[in-house]
Amino acid sequence: MTAPSSPQRHAGPTLVVTGMRFEAGIAAGPGVETLHGLRAEALAQGLRQRLARPCAGVISFGVAGGLDPALLPGRVIVASAIQDGNRLRPVDASWSRSLSLALPEAISGVLAGADQAVTSVAAKMALHAATGALAVDMESHIAARVAEEFGLPFAACRVVIDPAQREVPPAAVAGMGPDGSTDIWALLKALLAGPGQVPDLIRLGRDARLARLALLAARGRVGMGFGLRSGLRPEPA
Repeated sequence: MTAPSSPQRHAGPTLVVTGMRFEAGIAAGPGVETLHGLRAEALAQGLRQRLARPCAGVISFGVAGGLDPALLPGRVIVASAIQDGNRLRPVDASWSRSLSLALPEAISGVLAGADQAVTSVAAKMALHAATGALAVDMESHIAARVAEEFGLPFAACRVVIDPAQREVPPAAVAGMGPDGSTDIWALLKALLAGPGQVPDLIRLGRDARLARLALLAARGRVGMGFGLRSGLRPEPA
């Protein structure tokens, strides 16, 4: 798909793509519009519909599953590229540099995208070995792909929630509602079916608190428009 040519396509708000509602709540602010609760092809279609209207750029923001064993919960990552299947998709270098300057504690590296949650230690190890990616999420690859279609700047800033050496309990995945909210009933049902998950779920809750605090701190530092100061770029002389 080729995006329609428009002299205003780099005007407008920064579009922040998240998976969960709480991430969108953290991202919200002046100069920002959020899109959350969509996955896989639904996310791609939602992005294409939104980007038919003016937008300064697209950023993927939220939590991610750790792939590099050295990264602990709460570690901030500014993407240097996005692994989308067999393709390595670029990020906007200038925007990513601005994010790294605003977030000096962040590490720069590749983020991997996956259409399904990567939850087991074995799957995390395999993906890290195959791609060298620091972490994985379910939105960055799609957001990068569609932003590229529309010729828009793209960046990604993610925070590790579950470390590489820790498995995500099935109840946590069941609790991810289709609209980006937490489905408490589905989570409780999964816990009743497997009560042995409780200790892992409690540990994940602690990790999630660290990740949330790191997301809040990062959001406060990047400022209006997530560091994309002006979507309108000067015309070449």
